Amino acid sequence: MKKIIFKIALVVFSVGNTIAQQTPASAQIEAITITGATAHIGNGEVIENSIIIFENGKITTIGTNESASPKGKVIDATGKHVYPGFIAPNSTLGLVEIAAVRATNDNNEMGSYNPHIRSIIAYNAESKIVESMRPNGVLMAQIAPRGGIISGTSSIVQLDAWNWEDAAIKTDDGIHLNWPNIFKRGRWWLGEEPGFKPNKDYKKEVAELENFMHQAKASIKSGDTTKNLPHQALQGVFEGTKTMYINVGVEKAILDVISFAKKNDIKKLVLVGAWEAYKVTNQLKQNTIAVLATRTHVTPWLEDEDYDLPYKNAKLLMDAGVLVALQNSGGMERANARNLPFQAGTVAAHGLDKEKALQLITGNSAKILGIDDFAGTLEVGKDATLFISIGDALDMRTNQLEKAFIQGRDISLESHQTKLWKRYSSKYSK
Repeated sequence: MKKIIFKIALVVFSVGNTIAQQTPASAQIEAITITGATAHIGNGEVIENSIIIFENGKITTIGTNESASPKGKVIDATGKHVYPGFIAPNSTLGLVEIAAVRATNDNNEMGSYNPHIRSIIAYNAESKIVESMRPNGVLMAQIAPRGGIISGTSSIVQLDAWNWEDAAIKTDDGIHLNWPNIFKRGRWWLGEEPGFKPNKDYKKEVAELENFMHQAKASIKSGDTTKNLPHQALQGVFEGTKTMYINVGVEKAILDVISFAKKNDIKKLVLVGAWEAYKVTNQLKQNTIAVLATRTHVTPWLEDEDYDLPYKNAKLLMDAGVLVALQNSGGMERANARNLPFQAGTVAAHGLDKEKALQLITGNSAKILGIDDFAGTLEVGKDATLFISIGDALDMRTNQLEKAFIQGRDISLESHQTKLWKRYSSKYSK
């Protein structure tokens, strides 16, 4: 009887092990040195024939190969490239597994005003979609909620963890707000004319939002002890300890958002999407407003826009002196987050310097998310969250990772997708 039970348990374990996520890596126990690689720092700088040493999860040395002696385990990366881990802002990774299965959807809370809802609590560190990010170099993400007018609070995670507590590297960094639409599409299924038309309720919707913000400020100022959680959650926005991320699109709406932020004393504002931000760069610079630009791999929004506007949009903003990074909201957002480096590569192919394009998913992202003191670039004292690629990591033909580290931990690059690739490569290579 015991033998039968043992065999059943072994089968269950074996089956489960074939479909489970890769086990998170153990903490770094010895110094690791990477030599000979071209190091892309993430701030526009490049070091040829570099040496990078990290200990206890932190970078301790970076420079030319002749500037220091190797320590601990040595990895010869001659002819290869080292990059800081890519960052995916404004993502629902770990909040939804299968969109068609309601039980796996946890990115949208009921109600319209939910600044107190914390997305990090719902984050599933064992998501198969999360593990599929790592083979392309996406090692960190901002987990953001969706829906309603004020969706909730985001947090930032590293993508190799047992649970959300292990994953979190910055909790409750900001609150996400969906600005009312100036235009709405006609609902053809109700017999309306298709295409864009003015939203007659725009001013009313903005006024309701203004009223909620005024109530929250009054509640906080009065020291209300009734524990109004939505109001209390906005305190950090007014004090400047939290960022307000506002999803907005057209020029008029962006100008209204800037005015809204001034009226409500919102100290840290980031625009999300903002596909017409290139039209108001002076106002953005004057008010020190950063932009998480709309995804690159889309078609133009309007018929009279340049055909290549999505490809050059980030360049237009950077050239104007606006702090900008790339995000991937839109159709197939979670699965396509792994293609973030190739979106940056597309921007580079349309005129932006390659190292500046890299900043769109490394250094700039870290600055906007407020984690640049320990992430985003390869610098002494920062987390050893980085990877080695055989070739240019912004090119899908040469983005081939050999090694990846998160906080110095040598992480697995296997996923259910790489397993299927190996399985069927074997079948069709015969």
